[in-house]
Amino acid sequence: MRCPFCTVMDTRVIDSRLVGEGDQIRRRRECTGCSERFTTYESAELNYPRIYKSDGRREPFSEEKLRNGILRALEKRPVDMERIEVAISHIKHRLRASGEREVKSGKIGNWVMEELRKIDQVAYVRFASVYRSFGDVRAFLEEIERLENDLPPEIRKDQLDLLDEDSGPGPESAG
Repeated sequence: MRCPFCTVMDTRVIDSRLVGEGDQIRRRRECTGCSERFTTYESAELNYPRIYKSDGRREPFSEEKLRNGILRALEKRPVDMERIEVAISHIKHRLRASGEREVKSGKIGNWVMEELRKIDQVAYVRFASVYRSFGDVRAFLEEIERLENDLPPEIRKDQLDLLDEDSGPGPESAG
């Protein structure tokens, strides 16, 4: 593999680890020319169905677009990359397992929301607010309340409260 720093073609692998659910390998490499180290990811190249957009366009599946959307929702949130890669892996697996030649983009959006819901409530609400285009604040609050009420206990324990009623002084403590 070519070194991204000095473009020498000779690099050596110094560490390899499975990522996510074992469908990707993370490799630490070292350049034999400049001794810089860098990380690469290796996965099998598979054919994914085309994505059918809501405006009628069809386009190839883009893992980069999927990752960027998830990262945008998780911006400035305390979530490690390993959990993000696992979520992406789950979505890609569902896409391959669908067995369809074309998948509606809305279906992928719902899968992203399911994964974000497990990872981080704030990211879920961010993504849902754009994806579902809430018409008003009431619809937005209803979604937050539904999220708070429907979250399984094993996931809830790892989440920060969306609406923390005990954070900071309220009107009753003023005076």
